[in-house]
Amino acid sequence: MPLLEGKKALIFGVANHRSIAWAIAQSLASEGAQLVFTYQERMEKYVRELAAKIPGTEVIPCDVQSDEELDSAFAKAGEIFGGSLDILIHAVAFAPPSELENPFVQTTREGFHTALDISAYSLVAMAKRAVPLMQQNGGSITSLTYMASQRVMPKYNVMAVAKAALECSTRYLAYELGEHNIRVNTISAGPLNTLAARGVSGLTGFRNHVAEIAPLRRNIEQSEVGDTALFLSSNLARAITGETLYVDAGYNVMGA
Repeated sequence: MPLLEGKKALIFGVANHRSIAWAIAQSLASEGAQLVFTYQERMEKYVRELAAKIPGTEVIPCDVQSDEELDSAFAKAGEIFGGSLDILIHAVAFAPPSELENPFVQTTREGFHTALDISAYSLVAMAKRAVPLMQQNGGSITSLTYMASQRVMPKYNVMAVAKAALECSTRYLAYELGEHNIRVNTISAGPLNTLAARGVSGLTGFRNHVAEIAPLRRNIEQSEVGDTALFLSSNLARAITGETLYVDAGYNVMGA
């Protein structure tokens, strides 16, 4: 029997075929999950095209900065899924480009607020709305982080602060939602060529560096993050919660 037979998954963050969220969607679908994608208005065309590649996948609009749209998205997902939800994937992050180009000390109040709101608070906002749909049967919530939350990565700037907040939120949510058998984890992926990563200068050079230094002597692929999310979403990970799981070919263990 497929690992996720009969399971229902709501995925935030699919943007194009390079998205980590898309790789996660493919992994979940391959093991029997029924999917719903959300989309921002400007990404609707691309999200619909990808959803069409997985039979039965529906799409609904949602701007994660709007409580009203979040309410609507979870209500609609609940209708589609018959009142329950097993898996929530949070693959949403954004900071204004100028905040990644300028020195961190020049971070603006508005830019800081935007990055933390979209990249970190949205996890809390989603979890709040997922609980009523998950508390009867339990569930899994998985987000995406990056090791810049723990170490200085030049030009990652305020996004690093947002990822640190995301990881801390993961631990608090895991503690509070554990009584409902809802597990909350985050995946710290190595550098990938995604739409979001292109906003950080020096990505290509850093990917080359990782391939030389990481214990596995290579970079990771989107599908490897997708399969890790599949594991965390399945019963195989039933005792894992509050964790930051590194999927980076081992780079994070190296001292230089």
